[in-house]
Amino acid sequence: MALQLHFHLVQSIATALDEIFLNHRYADKVIEYSFKKNSKWGARDRRFFAEGVYEIVRHRRYLEFIAGTSESWGLLGAYLYQMYGELPQWKEVAGLRPEAMAQRAQEKLPTEIENSFPDWLSSLGYDEFKDEWPALMNALNKPAEVFLRVNTLKATPDKVISELAQEDVHAEKVLADKFTLPSCLKLAKRKNVFATKCFKKGYFEVQDAASQLIAPLLEVQPGHRVVDACAGAGGKSLHLAAAMKNKGKIISMDIHEWKLKELKTRAARGGVDIIETKVIESNKTIKRLEGSFDRVLLDVPCSGLGVIRRNPDTKWKLTIEEIERLQNLQKEIISQYSKMCKSGGLMVYATCSILHRENEEQVKWFLSSPAGEGWTLKNQLRVWPHKDQFDGFYAAVLLKS
Repeated sequence: MALQLHFHLVQSIATALDEIFLNHRYADKVIEYSFKKNSKWGARDRRFFAEGVYEIVRHRRYLEFIAGTSESWGLLGAYLYQMYGELPQWKEVAGLRPEAMAQRAQEKLPTEIENSFPDWLSSLGYDEFKDEWPALMNALNKPAEVFLRVNTLKATPDKVISELAQEDVHAEKVLADKFTLPSCLKLAKRKNVFATKCFKKGYFEVQDAASQLIAPLLEVQPGHRVVDACAGAGGKSLHLAAAMKNKGKIISMDIHEWKLKELKTRAARGGVDIIETKVIESNKTIKRLEGSFDRVLLDVPCSGLGVIRRNPDTKWKLTIEEIERLQNLQKEIISQYSKMCKSGGLMVYATCSILHRENEEQVKWFLSSPAGEGWTLKNQLRVWPHKDQFDGFYAAVLLKS
């Protein structure tokens, strides 16, 4: 088997794991950097590398238990042993004993080790979700599927399916019992869609199915004035622009200028010209816009616990202190930014977290605070990874009287 594994490729995984676990870099950025550095890797090598890194990050705690060590080569050895049932004859993994690993793999383990969650996060999960928590952990450990949102300003789902098929990328429409997802496609198999002609023509964006449920909640119409106040790279701003048929005005705001630059590129590719980007420099930026918008979208910074399938390293980087900091920030944002909404307008508060303390509890807090006077809760949306097979998302639709 040693002949089938290229040492250089496997060693690159060990290096990437050190970057993620010891130097606290983000897994997706480490993978991106490794691809640039090793531009001669073929599609199979890239897949082997990326899958290896993500799977080891995802199952880190379980692999540490199997290997009896937390060193990167130990985790890698345990992963390879689980994959192939044997180890390569390399000195880097010579300290691992296959029979001991096989024995440990048979043991009945606590759910937090089996599902590779840190103790503090697991006890938080049990506090919030009781008996449902093991099913949630399990669902959050499944690799995420790739979903596309068809840009209805330029194409139809059928057109995108047919054009992608010509480039050997197979996509299908998403039919979900609970949800309406008219512009959503799912890839049958993970492929680099960014290299396709279809993508370069601006026919679609990569966006999770759950994330595609947020913009429609604002019930935008062509001609509306809309603010996406925590826009990031603008996936939801672009979705809103398509729903508005590119008529009206969207102000996309963020504290990070580089994210808004990316949005400009995406908007140009998608044929969207109603988006204006604005960097939030201070609360004055928000004050100047009080009472100016028909619709306000607050896709607030959050723990990201609903999207662990995409960012498995969140489990190891997040802390309870960070969640508390984010809760305070969420309160500040909803209190201040809600003032930008006109009377009779709608606001959506959304997160990609599953925690009640970042979601329902924050909305309840807002409605009982002075800032929430005159606001009513119209409806709420919940997407659960273990029930709906999409990322975990929450949204509340609020009406200003």
